[in-house]
Parts: sequence; structure tokens; C-alpha cells
Amino acid sequence: MNRLVGKIGALVTGLAVLAFAVSMIVALFYPSIFASCFSSIFIAIGFVLFMCAIYALNSNEEYRAAGMAGIIFAAIYATIIFLVYYAECTTVRLNGTLSTEALSIISFGYTGSLFFNYDLLGYAFMSLSTFLVSFAVRPQSKSDTIFKWLLRIHGVFFFSCLIVPLFPIFTRGTDSMIGTVVLEIWCAYFLPVCMLGYKYFRHHENGR
Repeated sequence: MNRLVGKIGALVTGLAVLAFAVSMIVALFYPSIFASCFSSIFIAIGFVLFMCAIYALNSNEEYRAAGMAGIIFAAIYATIIFLVYYAECTTVRLNGTLSTEALSIISFGYTGSLFFNYDLLGYAFMSLSTFLVSFAVRPQSKSDTIFKWLLRIHGVFFFSCLIVPLFPIFTRGTDSMIGTVVLEIWCAYFLPVCMLGYKYFRHHENGR
């Protein structure tokens, strides 16, 4: 069951990341962030399943604390993401009477808004989660080893996501293309993580 949950988690996360990447490109021609926000909700859902399954397959007691901490950070990430993107898909999208002042706080679409910064904080916890859970990975092939190190290196994003909101790097006047390029790069990085993760669970399923 652990392996099945892992495969489902990796598949859902990977498809959601792909949908997120495509939605951002489409948004360049048809301005709307609904598809991006909606797909991000499923990234969070799949990610929690993904990380929990990795931890469940860990047989090394030495890394149990790191794995457990990673699961907790994954839950924190998912909670923040659900709040940010569900608010964007519902309250912000459906309420046309919201003032500019209100949108500048609760709309993810406003660069530098409170929810925009919460979003970056959420992805900081996601990065910390992958770093810690990577210690629970038990490589049984070269691709598993690459998977483990991609998870661990992804932890570097923790610092940038945590620190960027503290400085006026991304403000309301920032070109949205910059953010799109950064997020597309992240998608290009994380999609192979999901693919290798799916393969990782297949290896353990086959008893290799």
C-alpha cells in the first residue's frame, strides 16, 4: 500500500506540475491565473502523499527523525498553499467588488502581496521537506541515487523563498515575465523528481 500511495503521489504531483507549467505559458496570451492556482492545489495534495510514502519505506532508524520532520514541513507547506490558492480560486476570483487595497493583501496575483509572500513561505517549507525526506530514500539503482540528490539539492530553494520576501526584489512593478521564467525553471527541475520518484516506488515494488 505504501508503494501504491507513493506512485499515486508522484503521478499526481508530476501531472500537476506539468499542468502548472503549461498554464503559465497560456497565461502569457490569455491573462488568467485560475488554472495555475488550481493546479497548484493538486501539487500540494500529491506532494504530501509523495513524501509520506518515501518516509514509510525508510527502514533506517537513524534517519527517522529527519524524515518525520520532513513530513511535518510538507504538511505546513500544503496548509499554506491550500489557503493561498483556494482563496484565489474562490473569494478573489468570484468577488468583483473587492477593492484594490483588499486585493493587494489577499490576491496572489499582486506581486508582493501578503498572500504572494505566504506562497513563497509555503514553497520554502516544501524545499525543506524534500531536503529532510531525502535522507529516507534507499537507493537501489543509479536513478534512485539521482532522485535522492535531486530531492536534497531542492532544499537550496528554502533560503531563496524565505529571504526574497524580506527585500523589495519582487514588487508590484516587477515584470511578470521574470516570475514566469523562474517558475518554469522550477517546473523543469521538479518534473524529473516526480518521474524518478515514480520509478523509485516501482523498484521497491518489484523487490529490487
